[in-house]
Amino acid sequence: MKKITAADLTKLGQQAQQSPRFRANTNLHQELSDPIQRLAIAMEPDTLILPHRHPHTWEVLTALRGRFTVLVFDETGKVMAREELGEQTSVVEIPAGGWHAVLSRDTGAVIFEVKHGPYAPIAEADVAGWSQGKSAAELNAWYAQAQPGEKMS
Repeated sequence: MKKITAADLTKLGQQAQQSPRFRANTNLHQELSDPIQRLAIAMEPDTLILPHRHPHTWEVLTALRGRFTVLVFDETGKVMAREELGEQTSVVEIPAGGWHAVLSRDTGAVIFEVKHGPYAPIAEADVAGWSQGKSAAELNAWYAQAQPGEKMS
């Protein structure tokens, strides 16, 4: 049996705090080539998740510790949906090809992600062009308040 304990979440959060990207993960899957990727990702509030998509797979997200804002966009960058994981919502599924971004709201927050593998870095074409050139602080501040129907100016 594989497991992730409360102590593991604490350690993962500490690793994220010390990481230059403010993120750290632990995988339940054995290999990056596994057909289903299952991982816990500690994300600090200052980490940057650029709006992106996974053309080949849906993605399921759930908060293990802390809160996260999940935004779904159309291809022009208009917010189509906003959910607060770890508050009223426990799990979201982003459809294959759905543009999305995640904002960590709490220090020590850990999200769990499941999606089809094998692992592949996100291709340049799958990072939203409208977000390019924006700073982490600018994007994260916008994510924090962006509502459905809005676009970043």
